[in-house]
Amino acid sequence: MIADYIDEFIMLCVALWMTGVGFGYLKMPVEGKPGQQAWWAHIIGHFKWLGPLLAVIAVVLAGASQR
Repeated sequence: MIADYIDEFIMLCVALWMTGVGFGYLKMPVEGKPGQQAWWAHIIGHFKWLGPLLAVIAVVLAGASQR
């Protein structure tokens, strides 16, 4: 029964991490190189909306797998 929700649980954990990094509550484990700062900041900026979107997808998939 719990094994049915492993994928959704992992997706939810990643979504929480992405949201935390996007809003600055958590630090990225790897820092960008000096020439990549603009590119790196651009990717981190997308985490603000990708994290919550991934959380919604995980919840929807968990709800759909109950059937």
